[in-house]
Amino acid sequence: MAKSIQVTNIRHGNPGVSGWYAILQEPEPADVLEKDINADWLVIGGGFAGLAAARRLLQLRQKERLVVLDSIRIGQGSSGRNSGFMIDLPHDISTDSYVGAVERDIRQTQKNRYALSFAAEAAEEYGFTQEVFNPCGKINAAASDSGERHNLEYMGHLKAMGEDSTWLDEEDMKRITGSNYYLSGLLTPKTITIQSAAYIRKFAEGLSRNIDIHENSPVVSLELTGGVWKAITPKGSVTAPKVILSVNGHLQSFGFLKNRLMHIFLYASMTRELSDSEVRKLGGEPSWGAAPANPFGSSVRKICGTGGHRILVRNKFHFSSSLEASEHHIKKTVRDHDRSFQRRFPMLEDVEMEYRWGGRLCLSRNGVPVFGEIEKGLFAACCQNGLGASKGTLAGILAAEHACGYENPYIEDHLNEAQPTSLPPEPFATIGATVYLNWQEWRAGLEK
Repeated sequence: MAKSIQVTNIRHGNPGVSGWYAILQEPEPADVLEKDINADWLVIGGGFAGLAAARRLLQLRQKERLVVLDSIRIGQGSSGRNSGFMIDLPHDISTDSYVGAVERDIRQTQKNRYALSFAAEAAEEYGFTQEVFNPCGKINAAASDSGERHNLEYMGHLKAMGEDSTWLDEEDMKRITGSNYYLSGLLTPKTITIQSAAYIRKFAEGLSRNIDIHENSPVVSLELTGGVWKAITPKGSVTAPKVILSVNGHLQSFGFLKNRLMHIFLYASMTRELSDSEVRKLGGEPSWGAAPANPFGSSVRKICGTGGHRILVRNKFHFSSSLEASEHHIKKTVRDHDRSFQRRFPMLEDVEMEYRWGGRLCLSRNGVPVFGEIEKGLFAACCQNGLGASKGTLAGILAAEHACGYENPYIEDHLNEAQPTSLPPEPFATIGATVYLNWQEWRAGLEK
């Protein structure tokens, strides 16, 4: 049986230069695929899911040849553009308070921690510094009465799950962040904060000791002939009997799940390096991470190390059925980010944003992933529903295990999920999503 898939919209579609990537040292030149090669396994996509799949395949199939293809430089895509939280606990961004049914959330936490343990092993093996991979927990920061109510509800839900959390009062938040803006916070201790682009790049560097990784090598077509897949790039090809697609929302660019995946852009800004006097004026701890008590509020990170002391603010949602956003969309977020920054850090009124960028999430309308064998020998680890660092890592691990016939009860969980439900036709999907996102952002109030 023969099959040919023409890949559309191969551009990555993420606007702006990620500050996470820009403050790093320039990488070695890309190894572009420029010949026709054969492999036992091909992973398409070098983000959280793809690299996790590659590492798990390396563990399970040590003697077989493995190739990873990425359409751009690894670390420049959506995995290197997020706010840098690998979250272990329930964190449903489509709800007001992150939570769902207790038993389901317990199970999801177990799966997330399976992924985080895998990431921690990689961090140790590949020599990640604490700046890149830090198991320091995260704070759900509340700036309003409604935010505190969300945190109280979340704390109660965690207690019902048997999970620990620590309530932080206003003075605690001031001591940690240097800001008077927050009324309180809820510390959950097992989240890992990462330098997103550095994490992805160093993970790939570690893998490259044993496997072939080709960047700037987009797949333009995927052909199945005689039970073997051939991925064609502009300058070469990879032929392999088994392929793992870890391209998240770009799954629809390969012709799958059209009109069933939602593409949401979130935007971030990162300050220039703070001067010594500005660091003293701010106070607080050298580095910390605060997620919003309301999912539609602002995530804020304070970092130090490579690139100096900086602050990152992330908020503003934008739906795009085309998987594309532009510099125009970044400009529309400038006022929101600057206002959010000044609300929290009025003592830094002269500090400008050096980098502004957008990154894409993929969600399904009913909150389920796309996982499993979607064609003979072709496996998907896509649609992470807004928790890409942990759920993407999990999906990659499980896709590799599933493709190898490895038994893991978490695989069955994924296989038993429903399929993503259809979206309304355009323009109704865009209109409806835009109205909903704007309404939720308005409701977030001071949390934004």
